[in-house]
Amino acid sequence: MDRAVRAAEQALIEFEIAVETFRVEVENFSRLHHQKLGPMYSRLDELDALIAEARAARSGDPEDLRRAHEARALVMPMPGVDELFNDWLDSDGMSDDASAMLTERSVRPPERVRPSEEVRKLYRELVRKAHPDLAPDESERERRDAFIVRVNAAYGRGDEQALRELAEEWAAGPAPEAARPSESEELYARLEWLAARKELLAAVARELEDSAIGSMLRMAPEDPDRLLEEIAEQLLERVSERESELAELAG
Repeated sequence: MDRAVRAAEQALIEFEIAVETFRVEVENFSRLHHQKLGPMYSRLDELDALIAEARAARSGDPEDLRRAHEARALVMPMPGVDELFNDWLDSDGMSDDASAMLTERSVRPPERVRPSEEVRKLYRELVRKAHPDLAPDESERERRDAFIVRVNAAYGRGDEQALRELAEEWAAGPAPEAARPSESEELYARLEWLAARKELLAAVARELEDSAIGSMLRMAPEDPDRLLEEIAEQLLERVSERESELAELAG
């Protein structure tokens, strides 16, 4: 069993290396694709829009006008004002906080939550019971430290319900430690984890292979640069055809 686990671990390591290597290749090829071919795609989009607009100007047909509008929208889609400024605008224009930030005035502090008397009472009781200084050992101190962080967060929000739930949690005490599994149980659990991890990596690999860039890479795994050159040649030919078509419409 131990030998099987070690073999599975080594196989998973090799598989992870292969998947990560392919991921980096896809990422690098995607970057090169964008840098080298992006301007050509942009030029094609622009030419398509100009051609559609020229046809619409000639015909005046509503359908041609609609196509021209759609083609132009593809060239450089602009985000809406709400997306650009999100919380910076209100019904009266620019919000006070946004204006303050742009004019270097101090931004008003966030509104403070004033805990109720009941919240303060719950908080004091919890801190007295769970204070880390009352811990008999280091592990208990760490548990109390983590618990007090949650208590302080609930108190800062003035969240009475959360404090009551924390009080119940503290009263219940720490969860009992589970019995330590046997060596064979640990090995079986390790094998199951390794199998699940491999399935996850296989899904990532499939997603990479099925992506547009991954599919292109598989077409020329040994010489992806040459593939980029071939695509560039095809795009240049399409650009030339579009420019000729536009010139005819303009003439």
